[in-house]
Parts: sequence; structure tokens; C-alpha cells
Amino acid sequence: MNTSTKQELQFVDAAGVKELIEKQQVHLIDVREISEYAGENIPGSQVLPLSQFQPEKIKLVPGKQVVIYCQSGNRSNKAAQKLIQSGFVDFCQLQGGITAWKQSGYPTQVNKNAPISIMQQVQIVAGFLVFIGTVLGAFVSPWFLILSGFVGAGLVFAGVTNTCAMGMLLAKLPYNQRG
Repeated sequence: MNTSTKQELQFVDAAGVKELIEKQQVHLIDVREISEYAGENIPGSQVLPLSQFQPEKIKLVPGKQVVIYCQSGNRSNKAAQKLIQSGFVDFCQLQGGITAWKQSGYPTQVNKNAPISIMQQVQIVAGFLVFIGTVLGAFVSPWFLILSGFVGAGLVFAGVTNTCAMGMLLAKLPYNQRG
């Protein structure tokens, strides 16, 4: 297993996680949202979304290493900070998340009936709002251009802070809660 320390955080690469899975020595936790997990996940993993993340929900199993992962590592870093703050130290993160897992050629479970990703939903809704704001601004009243500007400002804020209010709202919709 290839681990390294970075600000008290432990990382394991995809090959290390694969080895732990094969030896049945891993408790793999996906901290992405339920809809993302439902669409694609690493076989044998459990979902515990960052938006509802509570360290006390993690069950320690003797002989099994707790490994958390997300899409690329950003959300698992946030989950790791919550774990450290609660005194939980015996865990590591899949370096690069499920993206690195797939790039290594390892299998995932894909559900073709799952809702589209939250990011795609955000792009569709934001694009639609900008389009509608622009059309209404051009043909009805220039005041509708405020809608396009508001959405654009929201996207800039989301990019700078790495948080997306629209994504968080969309994640709460019933069809995104199916697991």
C-alpha cells in the first residue's frame, strides 16, 4: 500500500485500494452525493454523502482499513477534516478519487437508470436561466438581464469557493435522493 502524509491526511493509491478489496481488508466509503453514487460507484463501497456526513456513522470493523473517496479528492478532503476533528484517525483517502480508480482501469458499478450527475443538472439549469434571462432581456425588458448576471455571478462564486449552492439545492430534489 502506497500511503503518504499531508497535513495529517493519509492517502492510498488505486492499486493499494484494489489490493485491500481483494484481501477483503477495506471498508470503502463514498462521500459523493447519493445520486452520484447511484449512477456509478466502486463495487463494495458504502455511501455516506458529505452533505450528511457524520463521523459517528462510520462503523469500525476489526481487520478492515477505512478508506474514503469522492470524485477527485476535494470532498474526501473535507470529510477527512471532519473525521480528524472528531478524533477519528485510523483512515485514509483514495488519492484522486473514483476518477483515479477508473483511470487505473479498475471496474465500477454503473446504473444506467440513475439520474444524471448533479454537475450536469447544474449546467442545464444555469444555461437555461442565462438563456431565458437573455431572451427576455432582449425582447421583453432589459431588467431580465439581471437574471443572467445573477447566474453568472453564482457560477463565479461556485468556482472560487468550490461550493455550488445550486448543486446543493438540486441534490435535495426527490429524484436525486434515490439510492
